[in-house]
Amino acid sequence: MKKTYKFISWNVNGIRAVDKKEALKWVDEANIDILALQEIKSTKEQIPKSIFTKEYKSEIVSSCSIKGRSGVALFTDIELEKNSEALNIDILDEGRINEVHFKNIVFFNVYFPNGQSKEERLVYKMGFYDRFLSYCEELREQGKSLIICGDVNTAHKEIDLARPKANEKTSGFLPMERAWIDKFLSKGYVDTFREVNKEQKDKYSWWSYRANARNNNVGWRIDYFFVSEDLKDKIKNAYILDEVLGSDHCPIALEIEL
Repeated sequence: MKKTYKFISWNVNGIRAVDKKEALKWVDEANIDILALQEIKSTKEQIPKSIFTKEYKSEIVSSCSIKGRSGVALFTDIELEKNSEALNIDILDEGRINEVHFKNIVFFNVYFPNGQSKEERLVYKMGFYDRFLSYCEELREQGKSLIICGDVNTAHKEIDLARPKANEKTSGFLPMERAWIDKFLSKGYVDTFREVNKEQKDKYSWWSYRANARNNNVGWRIDYFFVSEDLKDKIKNAYILDEVLGSDHCPIALEIEL
């Protein structure tokens, strides 16, 4: 029997900080099938029990080997067949990937590296991108369908950020980063937000804390739900929850029939 699933992805920029703001309480009433969080900056033991009231059957956490950095967490009631941290991609063990399998689906929750701090991090980011795509292609060759969510740390097109010209030389909007997304989509993956919302403007998922950027909607769309092309016709909705506060990112959503 087919069901419409709701998946939520959110870079919380510190799950303990979000808890102090009580910024995850809305989850209790949201009927979410998979809640995927990035940049939790915590171990599993450090995640507050008070983040939301609902108790999920599975709570899967990948923490950074350096405490207080990165980290991803996934919460679900779906019966899972497998989960891994995909350390063949996250080779520095920075807690960047949850990989879970159910039905014939592989679901990824990914916090892709940021390349802004120094040249070595940009090099690592591009290598991470390439390793991730290669692994996705291996899974598809095995007959798997893929759903990928997370903070990709790159705005794809000029429509995906408020000030494209001013950021042409900024990591997150460099030609090489944008070209990787072009390559990724050309391999048979779908940007679900653009599939549903086409050329809708002024919809972003991240805003700098500086210069009142969020109130002025000077943002970037750097958080995505991608699906493999075989799932394109099953997409029911894809949207941005920009009214949800608590982080410099806001949650994004995918509703899909599986």
